[in-house]
Amino acid sequence: MNSNFSNQELSIINQALDILKSKARTSDSITSPEMAKALFKTQIETSEREVFCVALLDNQHRLIESVELFKGTIDAASVYPREVVKLVLDSSAAAVVFAHNHPSGIVDPSQADKLITNKLKSALDLIDVRVLDHIIVGSEGSYSFAERGLI
Repeated sequence: MNSNFSNQELSIINQALDILKSKARTSDSITSPEMAKALFKTQIETSEREVFCVALLDNQHRLIESVELFKGTIDAASVYPREVVKLVLDSSAAAVVFAHNHPSGIVDPSQADKLITNKLKSALDLIDVRVLDHIIVGSEGSYSFAERGLI
């Protein structure tokens, strides 16, 4: 979280995140990019470093768990497909939504963002796990690969 917050504010934010996560776990299926964006916006938007997350979904696209899998620097995070596949298999997920933040605030995908999405999609295709979306979150909004026809 942003170091500009006091301990009390961080505590309140963490409590709110816990409430949002519990509601997401018991909610209906993630059926739209808007629902996926909402899941990740509060979780990673204010991070000062790039963070890569995976929402693990069951065969009805209900949230099993949202995992912050990789942390990086202010402008990049290394993503390892092997670790993503391992996490997906361990959770018995049938589908996933990826998300990461851009601390710069600008949500346009880089060429590296597009390449890793395709690489992850190819790896998960081999084990019959669907990639539903890849969300980029920033202070200027959010970007959905699915909405733009990139997935």
